[in-house]
Amino acid sequence: MTAHVLLTYRFDGKGGGQPIAEGEVSRQIEDDQLAWIHMDATHPATRVWLEKEISYLDSFIVGALLEDETRPRMTQIGDGVLVILRGVNLNKDADPEDMVSIRLWIDQHRIISVRRRKLKAVWDIAKKLEAGKGPADAGQFISMLASRLFERMEPVLTALDEATDNIEEKVLESADTSLREGIISVRKQAIMFRRFMAPQRDAISQLRSADFGWLQEVHKRHLQESTNRVVRYLEDLDAIRERAQIVKDELANILADRLNKNMYVLSVIAAIFLPLGFLTGLLGINVGGIPGSDNGNAFWMFCGILIAVVTTQVIMFRKFDWF
Repeated sequence: MTAHVLLTYRFDGKGGGQPIAEGEVSRQIEDDQLAWIHMDATHPATRVWLEKEISYLDSFIVGALLEDETRPRMTQIGDGVLVILRGVNLNKDADPEDMVSIRLWIDQHRIISVRRRKLKAVWDIAKKLEAGKGPADAGQFISMLASRLFERMEPVLTALDEATDNIEEKVLESADTSLREGIISVRKQAIMFRRFMAPQRDAISQLRSADFGWLQEVHKRHLQESTNRVVRYLEDLDAIRERAQIVKDELANILADRLNKNMYVLSVIAAIFLPLGFLTGLLGINVGGIPGSDNGNAFWMFCGILIAVVTTQVIMFRKFDWF
């Protein structure tokens, strides 16, 4: 197998598939028997092979399969379809929300898929073909691929929902500014997931409604289930975003209340010591005529006056419910 070709299978029509010999790929991809070739878009030989071997298809297809940046979409060309989908990034040390794209050309006799990063859902189908439990035709292939993509999304979105629950609980128990980072992370992930899942819902829905000879009613029912699942995921993501915003507002309110309380205490303390500071400052000036300068008990008398002033202030604050 050449470096740019990752997988090749010839379908037997019963759920099984056999790898295609390297020299037979070009012939098999044009044969009436359904064949699948999965390629690496980052390899320079991929473009050369596509332009040479599928030149009988619209040139627009090659450009779409090898685009650097893509969004999920579906484009019907004759009895074939260009489909671009995305799955969660489950590769090592990767962020799940950095979703991985798979680009496909599908018609009754051939499936050509291209990827830039590894997508586990593709290898799931390859294992099923080797076990004789894979897709029997092109319609079942696309419905199974969509199902595997969405099945692998569910644990990731469940973990995101649980992370939102944990942050919400921490905010209610002991609000702290350090929780803001977690809230921002949750909102960012929800936004990035939704960015690709919303058009993916539309692409699957359009594919289900399309009129292809190889897409049977049973396949459309499976695609409808995938559509329903992604709609539920989108609703969950919207709920997570709204909850994260509510938690963020609640955290801001708790921190603001805490700050206001602290400022209130400081204001009360300042109000109590303001007259004391005035009196001590007034009697501390170094000029003649200061009362009690010749009296040995003047200091203690002055301390008594300060205590009386503080007591009077506390009684007044209590009376007016200032604290």
